[in-house]
Amino acid sequence: MKKSSIRMGIDIGGTFTDVVLEIGQNQYSTKVLTTYAAPENAIVDGMQQVCRQADIHASKIEQIIHGTTLATNALIERRGAKTALITTQGFRDVIEMRSESRFEQYDLNLSLPEPLLPRQQRYTVEERIDARGEVLISLQRTEVETLVDRIKDDGYQSIAVGLLHSYLNDDHEKLIRDVVVEKMPDVAVSLSSEVSPQMREYERFNTVVANAYIKPMMKSYLDRLAGQLQKEGVGCSIFLMHSGGGIISLQSAAEFPVRLVESGPAGGAVFAAHIAARYGLDKVLSFDMGGTTAKICLINNQTPKTSRVFEVARTYRFKKGSGMPISIPVIDMVEIGAGGGSLAHVDAMRQIRVGPESAGSEPGPACYGRGGEHPAVTDADLVLGKLDADNFAGGSITLNTQNSANALQNILGRPLQMDPETSAYGLCEVVDENMANAARVHAVENGEDLAEYTMIAFGGAAPLHAGRLCEKLGVARLLVPPGAGVGSAIGFLRAPFSFEANRSLYMRLTEFKAEIICGLLDELEKEATAFVRTCDANAPIQAEFKAYMRYSGQGEEIPIILPPEAVKKPNAAQFQQLFEADYIALFGRAVEGMSIEITVWSVNATTLKDSVESIDALSETSQAPSNGQRYIFDAALGRSVESAVIHRQELQDGHMVSGPAAITEDETTIILPSSRQAVRQIDGCIDIIQQA
Repeated sequence: MKKSSIRMGIDIGGTFTDVVLEIGQNQYSTKVLTTYAAPENAIVDGMQQVCRQADIHASKIEQIIHGTTLATNALIERRGAKTALITTQGFRDVIEMRSESRFEQYDLNLSLPEPLLPRQQRYTVEERIDARGEVLISLQRTEVETLVDRIKDDGYQSIAVGLLHSYLNDDHEKLIRDVVVEKMPDVAVSLSSEVSPQMREYERFNTVVANAYIKPMMKSYLDRLAGQLQKEGVGCSIFLMHSGGGIISLQSAAEFPVRLVESGPAGGAVFAAHIAARYGLDKVLSFDMGGTTAKICLINNQTPKTSRVFEVARTYRFKKGSGMPISIPVIDMVEIGAGGGSLAHVDAMRQIRVGPESAGSEPGPACYGRGGEHPAVTDADLVLGKLDADNFAGGSITLNTQNSANALQNILGRPLQMDPETSAYGLCEVVDENMANAARVHAVENGEDLAEYTMIAFGGAAPLHAGRLCEKLGVARLLVPPGAGVGSAIGFLRAPFSFEANRSLYMRLTEFKAEIICGLLDELEKEATAFVRTCDANAPIQAEFKAYMRYSGQGEEIPIILPPEAVKKPNAAQFQQLFEADYIALFGRAVEGMSIEITVWSVNATTLKDSVESIDALSETSQAPSNGQRYIFDAALGRSVESAVIHRQELQDGHMVSGPAAITEDETTIILPSSRQAVRQIDGCIDIIQQA
């Protein structure tokens, strides 16, 4: 992808909005508190700050790439538009019946999450398409017109259309859209055959409902953002980061806003993959901890692991199946632990619990002095000496240590008979152990040993906790790249333009039809390429082809990357060989005598990634000068220790820092435990390893 010379990345998080301005090799960044009522205001504020740093006018910006948690938060908080679902007769309750699986098998009081739409907002039409795409019952236009006339006075802002097997034949869904557009021209319409043309009606219906639910809100926000930026003199193109780790146009984002869910964390994974490529690392654990949540992602061979289904708004925090399934391409990551703003309390068992409730930016942790009375992770970090009260966020926010101590004492200390420092110690240990445990489970589920991995930490809170996390996980090496505090926003500037097109077409290898496969893959490639062309009309585009395969009778598939020869001249024997090789790599052995089937086909079109300059670790080091000292609590030792304080911008190539120490910068602070030492590499990365 051709890089513009002046580009800006924007990441709206639950607590902070991060803005990065990149001019050639120079970067200027800031963090501002997210303005929930009008998120575009924080963007304008941050843009003005970085433009002043760079001494340029906003009109000079040539490209803006934006990622946001707004779509995710709207689904979690149920703040979307009044939406109706039109579906096939007899399937009105699919999104409420779910898959009927019990995610907590022995919980007799198990409560399933409520569907996004109540039953009275779900409507049916008499039609039926079978599993081969053939029409069994034709849809009558008069019936659709009667239904739309009945619902158009109920104040709906958005309509979701999800019919049975429409991923194979979308004629009936398009007929419904034609009638809705004719009779309700001001209402947004989403078709499941366009949003998620894949088998499994529960996931597909839920995805199109989610898209319709947030579509008016996201379109309004994106329109307001474009208008605000124009007022500031910005006339460049605005692009959006999508959940799969690529960039799409503003128009595509407005049409398919569900693809923006998890777009911010996806930027962080792209950022970590870029650092991994620079250092030639094939096994990387990406650790992104911000103000509200923390995310972990496995990056193998410099490529983040991906999935085509994920969950949001889980009612049981880490329980798979307890959330809302969204069937779109996404970078596979697990949300773990908590963020800097996550609140702590004592439960009925007299144990410290942290999150999922967050102080966000309004009112924020108690130390912000904005009315927060409950202790957050940031309050504990401040009391333990990890943060400098006078230089938080580059000095833009002055923290109140006494407020933190009071909140810790009132909520944790009194019930557990502990002083504020011990309460803070307990809070941080609970957070770090929760994150470590979730990381272990995620690694085991993927058949990986974290001891073989290098951690890359970024996000405002990650460098504060990453050293302790490495101690708990047995990870020997940790990299904290420059700009770590705004890592996701930088990741947006490293991402290619891309779009992944998926479609279900069931086929057993015993009934392999090469001509149909070639035609489908060609169609998907054209569809994906067309979306990329809305971002860049001339850039070279490459395509990655996948088939999702399984043994007959299995409930889940595994993605199989198809080499060029399997795309041009597909044959059953080659597909079987590819599937069995990947299956053995994952599960240790193939299953003899079972038939193999393909359920979903995928083509990801993407512009070419920029070449990455490799970095050789420095062999000669020298001791870095200290800027002062303060006492910082070392959890491994269980006490506060006198620690050196070093400003990151004063470190030179090869400077070494031995723990305990704090390496400070405007957007974050790296806490170096007594067990670790750090070296500044030639690209500015802080390379942290175990003490010799």
